[in-house]
Amino acid sequence: MTKTDLIGMLNWDDIDTVLLDLDGVLLDLRFDNWFWREHVPARYAEENGIELDDAKSQLYPKMQAVRGTLDWYSIEYWSSTLQLDIFQLKASNAHRISVRPLVTEFLDACIETASELHLVTNAHQQTLDIKFKQTDLEKYFKKVICSHDYNAPKEEITFWHNVHRHHRFEPERTLFIDDNLEVLRTARKYGIDYLLAIRQPDSGQPDIDVADFGAIRSFAEIMPGTSDNQSKKTDFAE
Repeated sequence: MTKTDLIGMLNWDDIDTVLLDLDGVLLDLRFDNWFWREHVPARYAEENGIELDDAKSQLYPKMQAVRGTLDWYSIEYWSSTLQLDIFQLKASNAHRISVRPLVTEFLDACIETASELHLVTNAHQQTLDIKFKQTDLEKYFKKVICSHDYNAPKEEITFWHNVHRHHRFEPERTLFIDDNLEVLRTARKYGIDYLLAIRQPDSGQPDIDVADFGAIRSFAEIMPGTSDNQSKKTDFAE
C-alpha cells in the first residue's frame, strides 16, 4: 500500500520530485478517445470505401492487440498500419485538445515548492509536438521523459529502471500521477511511494474505477501551499 492510498495524508514536505502523465492528467482525455474511437475509424472507412461500423469492427481489435505497447502510442506505427496520415489528422484537430482545470495553477505551485517537475509520458514525440504547440505546457517541466526514448512503455518495469539510470530521483520521495492503472501498478512495483490516479480523465465519460489507488478529481485537492493542504501536513505528521 502506498502513502497516497489515503489522499488526505499527502505531505508536500516529503516530496522532492513530481512526475506527471500528460493525457488524462494534464490534458482532457476526451480528445484522444474521440480521435481513436471515432475520427480515425471514420477516416479509415472513407479511405477504404466501407461503412463506419465495419471500420470500427476492423480497427478496434487491431488497437486492442497492441494496447500497452510502444506501438499503441506510435504515430508512425498507426500511419503505416492504417495507411493514414495520423500526424496530419491530429494536427488538423489540435483545437480540440484542452487542458484540464487548475493544471497551470498546480504546475506553478509545484515549481514554487522547489519540487523537481518532470513530464513522464508514453506519447509519441510527434504527438507531443502537436500538444505542446496547442497548450504551451512544455515550459513548466525540467525534463520531458518520453517512453519511446527508452524503448519501453511505462507499463513495463524496464522503463522505470532505464529512466532512473538517466534521471536520478528518490522513489520514496516522489509523487507520480497517472490515469493508467497498469502504469501505476508498475510504478508501485518499482518502489515509487506517492501514487495518485485521476477519477475522471475524460470529461465526457463517467469516473473510472481507480481500484486501490488514491485518486483526485481536481488538482485543488492536492494544491501545494493552500491552507487546506497545510492542515493535511499536520495530519500526516501525526
